[in-house]
Amino acid sequence: MNYSTAHSARSVTLDDVRGARKMLSGVARVTAMEGSRHLSQLVGAPVHLKCENLQRTGSFKLRGAYVRIAGLLPEERAAGVVAASAGNHAQGVALASSLLGVHATVFMPNGAPLPKISATREYGAEVRLHGQVVDETLAAAQEYAERTGAVFIHPFDHPDVIAGQGTVGLEILEQCPEVGTIVVGIGGGGLAAGIAVAVKALRPDVRIVGVQAEGSAAYPPSLAAGRPVAIRHPATMADGIKVGRPGDVPFRIIAESVDEVRTVTEDQLSAALLLCLERAKLVVEPAGASPVAALLGEPHAFPGPVVAVLSGGNVDPVLLQRVLRHGMAAQGRYLAVRLRLTDRPGALATLLGVLSVVDANVLDVSHVRTDPRLGLTEAEVELHLETKGPAHCVEVGQALREAGYTVIG
Repeated sequence: MNYSTAHSARSVTLDDVRGARKMLSGVARVTAMEGSRHLSQLVGAPVHLKCENLQRTGSFKLRGAYVRIAGLLPEERAAGVVAASAGNHAQGVALASSLLGVHATVFMPNGAPLPKISATREYGAEVRLHGQVVDETLAAAQEYAERTGAVFIHPFDHPDVIAGQGTVGLEILEQCPEVGTIVVGIGGGGLAAGIAVAVKALRPDVRIVGVQAEGSAAYPPSLAAGRPVAIRHPATMADGIKVGRPGDVPFRIIAESVDEVRTVTEDQLSAALLLCLERAKLVVEPAGASPVAALLGEPHAFPGPVVAVLSGGNVDPVLLQRVLRHGMAAQGRYLAVRLRLTDRPGALATLLGVLSVVDANVLDVSHVRTDPRLGLTEAEVELHLETKGPAHCVEVGQALREAGYTVIG
């Protein structure tokens, strides 16, 4: 589905971004810029984290939503606004509408995380659950807009939204005047486009690098084709950048002003989220961690000083638990193994003794005796282990095999 707007022909200028900043005064926070010693050592240049995860509602989305709604005519405000989102845009629209006294209806997928649904309601919006994926939710929101006259607030494909997001770029230049590279996650493209408008107008020498999840990367094929191209079935844990088609307005800006678009893997996203939590003490959602994932993937490709934009911190606790475990596994700090042993008294104790010798900490044990694949005297054990890195994982596997165990996986 094409989600372009009637305003797609209008450009976005530095004056628009500056006007948006005045509008956001007292509404959006000037978020902190935190240095990262670990990433600086890795990259070989100063690395700073722009903490939009600490913005009101937990992401940059409030900026664009507020500017868009504040710019509506009185009769448009009276008709109310409608939006569709799995989380961050929903909360941004809800709070912006509440601050401006506008009724907001927000459509969210049935599978949206409960904390995000609750937060959207608490910010004052009427929440309607519809569809299983965001495409279905967007269609329902647009149908509601056509039926009721409510103004549809697009998450990224509108000049006012892009101007609002561009205020992040102005803050970066003020907080880190010597910046050499800005790394920012890209979904539909609103944030990257806004930053590009602001930064390139004032510092055309600054390199801007966009980052997409490998399984949801619509920009590389779109840039190659010279127009927005939809990809089928985008898939990534980073729902904040899980967008199947670039927006028309941000695409033109990104094609002209963003120097490079990179992709990162799910393992890199997991490792980046874990790093933000452990080293920077910052809770960041997978989409917000995507710039850090890019730095981890090829650290010497970014001329410094580098600013990585942590776009959001609204991560579902259940997902956070899974992602942290995935990130630990990717770093060799968590290992799951299945093996078979003779089902006799003391067999499990003997196995645990082998693991103790190689200093592997057992987190969980699952013991199966009744699987039809097993022989009469066999048992299958699945172990979840805390390990010390890839080399330690190899050592654990080798110790088990030398002790005579058949390691299945």
